[in-house]
Amino acid sequence: QVDLVESGGGSVQAGGSLRLACAGAGYIWCMAWFRQAPGNEREGVAAIYPGGGSPSYADSVRGRFTISRDSATNTLYLQMNSLTPEDTGMYVCAAGPGSACVQGLRVAGYNYWGQGTQVTVSA
Repeated sequence: QVDLVESGGGSVQAGGSLRLACAGAGYIWCMAWFRQAPGNEREGVAAIYPGGGSPSYADSVRGRFTISRDSATNTLYLQMNSLTPEDTGMYVCAAGPGSACVQGLRVAGYNYWGQGTQVTVSA
């Protein structure tokens, strides 16, 4: 069992930044951030391998978001810059086996999910 707890969400204006954190990200897991806006399907944002290398990003956030992890504290991060209203949603972290990272940002690849933290970006 993996317990994941997100924090760091909030309300910002377009162009602003937020840093999300997810506690419980054990070093053995592929970790990822997903987001879901009302009426939309959950979409993958970024993922990172168990060792912390080879991060992958959705096209919509590449160059603006950075995923990282601290193995000493079992914490996953998502630094979000240049936020736009389209980034609004519930951000959820997820843990899966190493194969999840190989398969890309697919919901089905992840076994454990947090409750999420809300991000709201106003124009």
